[in-house]
Amino acid sequence: MSSPAEFYNSLPPITKAYSTLCLAATTLATLKLLPVYYIALIYEEVFYRFQVWRLLTNFIFLGPFSINFGIRLLMILRYGVQLENGPFKGRTADFLWMMIFGSSTLLVLAAVPLFESYFMGVSLVFMLLYVWSREFPTANINIYGLVQLKAFYLPWAMLAMDVIFGSPIGPDLCGILAGHLYYFLTVLHPLAGGKNMLQTPLWLLKIVGRYRIGAPVNTQTQTTTNTSGVFRGRSYRVGG
Repeated sequence: MSSPAEFYNSLPPITKAYSTLCLAATTLATLKLLPVYYIALIYEEVFYRFQVWRLLTNFIFLGPFSINFGIRLLMILRYGVQLENGPFKGRTADFLWMMIFGSSTLLVLAAVPLFESYFMGVSLVFMLLYVWSREFPTANINIYGLVQLKAFYLPWAMLAMDVIFGSPIGPDLCGILAGHLYYFLTVLHPLAGGKNMLQTPLWLLKIVGRYRIGAPVNTQTQTTTNTSGVFRGRSYRVGG
């Protein structure tokens, strides 16, 4: 069994960075060193006081230390790692672009009164969960040793559990919507003969390559691959 340090060092870069930020934000908030008000998504503060950092910081707070926080963090470490080391292996820029697109979509949804929320971190975690469930639809999942189901249905099962435990379902629904929109634009629509309308931009490929984030990036190769209309190795999963 590896040590905690070895486990942490083995994490892929984007998942490692995001989980670290989430843990750090909750730790600082618990120690009263970081007032959560100053990282919350409050559009009045963004537009009238130009506190634009709120557009990013609201995603790194998953709530105070609790069972729910632990579950969300474990979801990042499990499903984020499996995505980044699986379908997105060697494509760090594509994984980062998925996170950026998901965050942008959630910011738009948060502006809708029905989905208004001060923190969209849980929604981003649910987006990761939804994309994972589409990438590994036939995987067997056991929930608390009580229910066994296919991974394809896991996001809905987790949403139902939040309803049972009295948690708001708005953030869960937002994450599922963002995840489905991403998967539709990058996989389902191209497979139906349409164009991939969500290719990873060249500037992001260059940044990842320049700073050597994750696997080495060949911008020319990745651009050519994406323009074919679908990511590599993903078409066989749609039937699930």
